[in-house]
Amino acid sequence: MKKSVKLILILFFVAVVFCACFRIDRTEDENTKTKTVVADENSNQYEYKQPRTELINGVEYRMSRSPVGKYGGEIVISTIGEGPKTFNPWVSKDATSSQIGDLLYDPLFTTDPDDGSVIPALAKEMIVSDDLKTYTIKLRKGVKWSDGKEITADDVLFTWNDIILAGYGNTSLRDSVLIDGEYPKVKKIDKYTIEFKIKKPFAPFQRFVGTQIAPAHIYANAVKKGKRYFDSYLSTTVNPKDIVSSGAFMLEEYVPAQRVVMKRNPNYYAVDDNGQLLPYIDKYVILIVGDLNNEILKFESGELDVISVRGKDLPRFKEKEKKSDFKIYNLGPNTGTMFLAFNLNTRKNKDGKYYVNPIKQKWFNDLNFRTAIDYAIDRKTMVLNVANGVAQPLYTAESLSSIFLNEQLALGHEKDLVYAKELLKKSGFYQDNKGLLHDSAGNPVEFDLYTNAGQTEREALGVMVKEDLKELGIKVNFKPIEFNTLVSKMMTTSDWDMVLMGLTGNPLEPHSGKNVLYSKGHLHLFNMRFQGDKEDVILPWEKELDEIIEQGALELDYNKRKVIYDKYQQIIYDERPFIYLYSPLTITAVRKKIKNLHPTQLGGTLHNIEELYIEN
Repeated sequence: MKKSVKLILILFFVAVVFCACFRIDRTEDENTKTKTVVADENSNQYEYKQPRTELINGVEYRMSRSPVGKYGGEIVISTIGEGPKTFNPWVSKDATSSQIGDLLYDPLFTTDPDDGSVIPALAKEMIVSDDLKTYTIKLRKGVKWSDGKEITADDVLFTWNDIILAGYGNTSLRDSVLIDGEYPKVKKIDKYTIEFKIKKPFAPFQRFVGTQIAPAHIYANAVKKGKRYFDSYLSTTVNPKDIVSSGAFMLEEYVPAQRVVMKRNPNYYAVDDNGQLLPYIDKYVILIVGDLNNEILKFESGELDVISVRGKDLPRFKEKEKKSDFKIYNLGPNTGTMFLAFNLNTRKNKDGKYYVNPIKQKWFNDLNFRTAIDYAIDRKTMVLNVANGVAQPLYTAESLSSIFLNEQLALGHEKDLVYAKELLKKSGFYQDNKGLLHDSAGNPVEFDLYTNAGQTEREALGVMVKEDLKELGIKVNFKPIEFNTLVSKMMTTSDWDMVLMGLTGNPLEPHSGKNVLYSKGHLHLFNMRFQGDKEDVILPWEKELDEIIEQGALELDYNKRKVIYDKYQQIIYDERPFIYLYSPLTITAVRKKIKNLHPTQLGGTLHNIEELYIEN
């Protein structure tokens, strides 16, 4: 007997007629109709409902969980930096490209923004076998790509077998679903049904199986031309008409270093309670701004509708909120992590040259050295001066919002320069009569610290790190650089000493970070492996992390998984390849004209973009 995870109820309707306003007229059984939850006028929030599916003219639409809205208008947001690097989400390495990819390509399943449960998107149902090794996914019938071609099991099969499991583009997902040395077996059952078989019960699979799907009829030719061609496929020079979407929006225009304009997808598979096709808004615009200060000016001038508010700017925004057209939302601790990372790479490249200067290798691979730097960092002052108190010190690899957070480690430790200097002394470091630190061979301790330029928060943190380490006699050359250059240093050449970075996280599933923690992971930043390396010595605690990652994913009981993931956090805390800094609160300011908002910590501010509408 199979365990059926019934995520939605299919309702049948008749008399379907399309109108110019994208409305679908239909009759229905009043006994099955779900009552609309009316938004609270003051907070503009409402209680979310479990999504329903309704069969209308042969299409199994996903029903909106929001009050009925109005058509028209646009929402304008922003991104820092130079804009997207690709419109192909399967090769994306930056947040902006991934954000646009999420708008273009919907997943099979997504996460409920309130409770974190898995809910349907392109798929309508997931059936899991009793032995937890077979997942049967049923797609919505009649759903179309933006070019009018139906979305079927062939698209799912192609995405998994020809892109993900074949190792095209970013291999993070493929690495994450390697279960006891084997990848999932993916098979088409019929036009709307796909079957996944895995070797062993695997706790994260229910989330991973629901990933984005590519249009096989569009991507197949790119795959045939090989991985190198695929990596450049759908670059930012592509004609927007060549991009086929399953998401709520389609690409209309991209002006480099200025803006990305998305327009409504007329074939989107969601409707509201009045039978109107979603999304409501005509356009979704992403302005590309140079830095955070420029972003604030654009919001205050009315050019932006949404902005993330930094702690230091919160008093300014709170004062303006009293007599303004925007409202501030506090969504709680950030789900990501902000950290310093050491380059622990001791290998030589294919030309026989060390990636990292051997002198610095010795410093960075000395646990006393890394621990001393950790204890020299003044997190509390960072929270006060950079985040204006709207943050908490962070000491663990899991964010403060994670359900797997090691609560004991989260307490951390105080800044302690005396202890830091004792640790350095144990490893033979000493300060000269000018207070400058030298290693046991007399080499002055000096290295570079990188971050991405334009992120004024990180730039401010970098300055503070430089000053903190100066107290130990260490000279830090702080170098904010363009994001693409920084990515190249970390992911291609390993030409860096220390970096100040942030990574998004999944507070519900630690295994999502396998690509960072696993020794051969795509984002194993502190000790990247490259093709052509002359040798590879895995550190003992790296090996232990590898084992813990596998163990945690195969354990299905939450309490037992919690113990396992507590241990991985302990290893990171003890070995300090990453030094975590702080976790800011997620605070956003949103124009009051945007209705049907339902901001949550898990979903963010605009997670239900297809349901949002503009008043007047």
